[in-house]
Amino acid sequence: MLTLQLLSPGNFQYKDLPMPEREAGHALIKLNRVGICGTDYHAYTGNQPFFSYPRVLGHEICGTVAEIEDNGSFNEGDLVTILPYLNCGKCIACKNSRENCCTHLSVLGVHQDGALSEFISVPIQFLIPSRGLGADELALVEPLAIAAHGVATAQVSPGETVLVLGAGPIGLGTAAIAKIKGAKVIVADFNKTRLDYCANQLGISLLINLSEEEMRSGICRLLGEEFPLVIIDCSGNLQAINGALNFLAHSGRIVLIGLQKQEIVLSHPEFHKREASLKSSRNALREDFNFVIDCLLKNEIPVSAFISHRVKFQDLAHDFQTLSDPKQMVIKAMVDFG
Repeated sequence: MLTLQLLSPGNFQYKDLPMPEREAGHALIKLNRVGICGTDYHAYTGNQPFFSYPRVLGHEICGTVAEIEDNGSFNEGDLVTILPYLNCGKCIACKNSRENCCTHLSVLGVHQDGALSEFISVPIQFLIPSRGLGADELALVEPLAIAAHGVATAQVSPGETVLVLGAGPIGLGTAAIAKIKGAKVIVADFNKTRLDYCANQLGISLLINLSEEEMRSGICRLLGEEFPLVIIDCSGNLQAINGALNFLAHSGRIVLIGLQKQEIVLSHPEFHKREASLKSSRNALREDFNFVIDCLLKNEIPVSAFISHRVKFQDLAHDFQTLSDPKQMVIKAMVDFG
């Protein structure tokens, strides 16, 4: 079978490898679509933490069950997506239903080989049924579930003002899901094109272009003297994270979805007087996947708003450098296995 390995930063190579052997309790999956994630781009450039080479990337997955044992839930030919966070089931996080941050977590395409291959074998317990969704939608479930988990972690309620920092794919998903939850959503970014995309594709009109105005003046323009009760960082930008507390309402919540490799700085007096909360949001839970599937089935999330580029699997090694170029304005590149 054809597999695409990232041998080292910037160095992809196709290899013809044997088909994976299906172990007991596993399913053999034929890949249909794989979305390219920010993690993949960071691995390509050598900037992804907790990562080693060589590695097969890919964790935003849609595939067809090619081979499976009798299990009562899935049959050969079923279209599925996959929870790519393979947890141990034994640690304190798993015992507390927080499998997304398992102590021994192994993520497909990060800690072990992922889905940029014609076939993969995964434990049946990590399969999620399509419930009638198509291939493109199923491959979008994982990144949207990341966003949904962040919104759930922030405990967003109807009528609250949510400031989303960063208008990349996760930021757009977070904005869309916060809007579904009934929040008043503001999106801030330095990139006008991404902000225009947010307005035109998602119908979110409260925008702050940080290349033209300061955050404080943008918030004042949109909210008057109020500050947002919830800030969700999807940028991973150190300056944005360090500055978020300055624009948070008293009693507010900050949630960090974006990952920053350096230490963050927090003013304890500012944090204390607000009685603020600060949480990280890592990966997603099965319930987040199911929530996103429900939203997609109700057409609450426009799939076309997220898939900006398409590439054939056999062309990906050649095209990846172009897709990683910020000038291309890629929201989500979708790999088609044909």
